Amino acid sequence: MIPRLLIAGTHSGVGKTTVTVGLITVLRARGLAVQPFKVGPDYIDPTYHTLAAGQPCRNLDTWMVPADQVRALFVHAARQADIAVFEGVMGLYDGFGYDDETGSTAQVAKLLRAPTVLVLDASAMARSAGAAALGYQRFDLDLPLAGFIVNRVSSESHGRGVAATIQRATGLPVLGWLPRDPALEIPERHLGLVPTAEPGRWHAFVDAAAHVVERHLDLDRLLAIAGKAPPLVVADTALVRPGGQRSAVGRRPRIAVARDEAFNFTYEDNLDLLQAAGAEIVFFSPLRDTALPPGTAGVILSGGFPELYASQLAANAGMRQALHQAYGQGMPIYAECGGLMYLTEAIVDLDGRGHPMVGLLPGRSVMTGRLTLSYRLAQAAGDSWLLTAGETVRGHEFHYSVWEGRPANLPPACELLPPSGEGEFRLEGAQVDNLWASYVHVHFWGKPELAGRFVEACRQGGTAKGEIDVT
Repeated sequence: MIPRLLIAGTHSGVGKTTVTVGLITVLRARGLAVQPFKVGPDYIDPTYHTLAAGQPCRNLDTWMVPADQVRALFVHAARQADIAVFEGVMGLYDGFGYDDETGSTAQVAKLLRAPTVLVLDASAMARSAGAAALGYQRFDLDLPLAGFIVNRVSSESHGRGVAATIQRATGLPVLGWLPRDPALEIPERHLGLVPTAEPGRWHAFVDAAAHVVERHLDLDRLLAIAGKAPPLVVADTALVRPGGQRSAVGRRPRIAVARDEAFNFTYEDNLDLLQAAGAEIVFFSPLRDTALPPGTAGVILSGGFPELYASQLAANAGMRQALHQAYGQGMPIYAECGGLMYLTEAIVDLDGRGHPMVGLLPGRSVMTGRLTLSYRLAQAAGDSWLLTAGETVRGHEFHYSVWEGRPANLPPACELLPPSGEGEFRLEGAQVDNLWASYVHVHFWGKPELAGRFVEACRQGGTAKGEIDVT
């Protein structure tokens, strides 16, 4: 049995991250090994959990990854932890759509039988908080709701009054209330919170969150609730292994993964899967390194915020040339979102300034005021080292940029279908020789064979290429 606790919210911005990070920090200070998790496709909140826990946060997404795999991934990641702490996504019942629970915090709570504590923002409520709590409790009676935390109360009497009305309405405990505190506000920008990979007072925020959680929440009762989580039964076959050769029967090709302030959107489970398929994972910085790591056989250009570091990326001519050489040598290059932006000829930043980029892909990435945000069902437009024509993979988009000047005859990576699988599609990304680039972020555990194919492509090497020709 793995003690576990899920921190959910009534809506985005209610304070889930503050409570979760504070709780993880306090539990770790008590000597417990805490395994953090984030529900949904978020890359940024997990950086705060990782900082607090001292070990990587894992994502649990039931739209991109089959439910049995999600359950198995949880058990595998938490097997050596004293307690698992989850942060939900958006509101408790928000997920893929309006008519079912797929991808929601509630679905993960039920799937993993995780006692759930709901955070409510009481800054503009009094007795109405009881009605809100009751509605969330009764909306799904199968949800393992175990109690509430009240956030942003204006005074001790306000917190005490709101707690009393919630407890009367629901019969469930209020495990504490947190005051309004500017020190608990996390910096945000166009894609949400600022990742901890960038410079900032992140340790000060973590310490402030821990202080308020320790002072105002009933930690012993929260631990008791976590300890009552029932056992989970996971079949040995549930954790599907990737195809392809393993290190025992073939060399371990080295895959270089971009990781710095500009590129840090990578699922840890993707890296684990690649290693299980036989790869050696190494990291490099497109901001600071002038060459790829020695022995690199494949490259992953992760998503992130290249637009904020465009001048530094433009100044690093050595790395841009190294990526041209990697492509020319036939090395598999996989790019997602920010990685695709970096591979175009230029990035036009939020101030309208253009910065030269790698230039493997014709056209430029231009920042806009419009957010593209959705789950995506991607169907491979042609055969490649990663996918065969017609194969589908699930992922998500999350960006404010558009690819302008993309040649019409540049082979697309995939066709994006509506998530339902029905309706009109649009062409996306590019797949040219050994380069596969798209705005879509993919969780490899949704199709584990991707890892084996990636590793095998790196192991086999490729035919030397020139520049991409779209004439």
